[in-house]
Amino acid sequence: MGIIDHHSPLNILISVKGHPYERDPFAAVFESFEGIRHTFVEQPASQAFLNPEAAEPWDVLVFYDMPGIDFSTQPPGLIPPPAHLKAGFNELLSAGKGMVFLHHAIAGWPLWPEYGEVIGGRFFYVPAECRGKAVLDSGYRHDITHTVSVADTAHPIVAGVDTRFSLTDELYLYEVFEEDVHPLLSSDYTFDREHFYSAHHAVTGNMFCNDNWPHPAGPSLIGWTKEHDQSRIVYLQPGDGPATYASNEYLRLLENAIRWAAG
Repeated sequence: MGIIDHHSPLNILISVKGHPYERDPFAAVFESFEGIRHTFVEQPASQAFLNPEAAEPWDVLVFYDMPGIDFSTQPPGLIPPPAHLKAGFNELLSAGKGMVFLHHAIAGWPLWPEYGEVIGGRFFYVPAECRGKAVLDSGYRHDITHTVSVADTAHPIVAGVDTRFSLTDELYLYEVFEEDVHPLLSSDYTFDREHFYSAHHAVTGNMFCNDNWPHPAGPSLIGWTKEHDQSRIVYLQPGDGPATYASNEYLRLLENAIRWAAG
């Protein structure tokens, strides 16, 4: 995998919005990284940068957004990506632009199957089709204190990170394309329907409910890498709020992930 260079400055673009978050504590995460200059751009404006020419100033694109879902209705409306956006995004992958996806970004563009293939998994707010089969909406559970274990202790992204550490964060019961990703982090939490709530219930006005939601048990994987076309991709499921933003282990993971994705 090679050694991560911590000396040459990097420029990153961070796409945000589509899901509520606490901006100041989140921004403080990136302000703490030495030698990494960051630019926040909100959806949908950030879509204008998803092509090689417009993204040229940035070494890595970080996604903490949730495009393609309109939460103003119940259930939410799903919006397909415009053709020019898909084309530009695919050109970025062919050009080898590094990408880091955080937390809820795995729910972005639900009507664009290839987007999930790039990330390596899917979180669905409504029942959907995934890789040719019908799947239920995904599950969520807030403020869970759990133990994270490093799956690949030799990977540069986990350099300096404890092999086991505690986080208090939101967890997902979701689709992970396990055969296509390189495992980095797993959780000791129990990933079955008894321990999660239905996302579809939540967005139709019934929070913290798992009635009539026979979701199968899911993987305990909460962080991975992969390569898609020529690009290095990282997904880190942790990142719901200030408790995680303040974790030294999370800060180290995220900084390492950005540097690794930059190649």
